[in-house]
Amino acid sequence: MIPITRAISIDESEILLHFIRASGPGGQNVNKVATAVQLRFDVGNSPSLSDEVRTRLIRLAGRRITQNGILIIEARQFRTQERNREDAIERLVNLIIKAVEKPKLRKQTKPSKAAKERRIERKKQRGTIKKMRRTNPRFD
Repeated sequence: MIPITRAISIDESEILLHFIRASGPGGQNVNKVATAVQLRFDVGNSPSLSDEVRTRLIRLAGRRITQNGILIIEARQFRTQERNREDAIERLVNLIIKAVEKPKLRKQTKPSKAAKERRIERKKQRGTIKKMRRTNPRFD
């Protein structure tokens, strides 16, 4: 079990890990050893997530999620399989933690009458400055 929050934890059987060859540093090893990790997590069918967390996670994942609802995270930053595996799982956990947080509701506000008047006055002052720059100033 991978703990996410107090209420949410994901069973390791829900995560599929594929090891693939990575580009980058590693010398001759880079052509022989599959050190990069491709983590697959089925967001759409996961029993560990509530519906609202699932929808927020899909929105947060963006292009990393397939049409079938499978989240794909690739980790190839490190030279070892184990470190890339830890990195991929850590990134999944952080993404789910962000999805658990409920977005703050926006409280609609409107500017005060005095603020509107100040704004209009600044616009008028700016307009007079621009009028003065003209070669043939017209005063209306």
